[in-house]
Amino acid sequence: MALCVMDTGETLACRDGTAATNLKLISMFVIFFTSVIGITLPGFLARFLFHGKTVHDKAILIIKCFAAGVILSTSLVHVLPDAFTALSDCQVSSRHPWKDFPFSGLVTLIGVLTALLVDLTATSHVESHQNEAEGYAAVGNSEELGILSKKIDVEQQQREAEELVKLKQKLVSQVLEIGIIFHSVIIGVTLGMSQNQCTIRPLVAALSFHQIFEGMGLGGCIAQAGFSFGTTAYMSFMFSVTTPMGIVLGMIVFSITGYDDTSPNALILEGLLGSLSSGILIYMALVDLIALDFFHNKLMSGQPFLKKVSFIVLVLGSTSMSILALWA
Repeated sequence: MALCVMDTGETLACRDGTAATNLKLISMFVIFFTSVIGITLPGFLARFLFHGKTVHDKAILIIKCFAAGVILSTSLVHVLPDAFTALSDCQVSSRHPWKDFPFSGLVTLIGVLTALLVDLTATSHVESHQNEAEGYAAVGNSEELGILSKKIDVEQQQREAEELVKLKQKLVSQVLEIGIIFHSVIIGVTLGMSQNQCTIRPLVAALSFHQIFEGMGLGGCIAQAGFSFGTTAYMSFMFSVTTPMGIVLGMIVFSITGYDDTSPNALILEGLLGSLSSGILIYMALVDLIALDFFHNKLMSGQPFLKKVSFIVLVLGSTSMSILALWA
């Protein structure tokens, strides 16, 4: 069995519980504030700056493309490599069954299939209600109603189609938030359990930008879905407090168990949850955000220039989030 490399003198000097606790308390307020800015910015732009203007739909689409790039990069560049690293640590990979099977890839696959199952179930449920409504409309049609009834029926079908699209967008936003919350909890707990002040200090700054970009990603989807103000506020609040709550949870776990972020049990939990959330985010980014807008959006299909701009914004979102991987 391979021996794990022990902490060096420099690493031991960085382990200061009091200083680490003070940094974590500061980080909770900083991360909360930056999270609020990130997730509310797209909604603010959509509701006030572009509201009632012809550029509203295009602006929301571009924001959503940036969001898709951020979320795809988050899953592939941040979450998945961290999950593989956690389960590849010698304290974990030297033990059964973790050394016998690539669990990171398996749990990522489970995350993708779980997101697909939720998507299929919800879509089938919505479509069944739409078919029932169309059946009732067909029963009411008769020759006496004439052209007026046909016109009303067409308008009703158009409204139902628009409602189906809105319900789909709302579902995407909700499932997306679940995947992001998993990821945020992992970040928070890992930071809360860490006693290394040399690691925490630069991590707080990087996580602040991380939360802004990730918040913009989720906020763009929420803005397009057209939730009520109460639901939007609730989803924004949950995203903003998840990482600070994770930090508190990590501090509590460390105080009770003595486990830090390098303990085998902590690494296993981080690896499994990270793989699961990565699978969910990969599916949502590729299927429900990128494919849906680039191949099935009427606004984009009729305007090649808008499609080019959207692709450039998608790349910018991916690049911005990928660069942050240098620090967090």
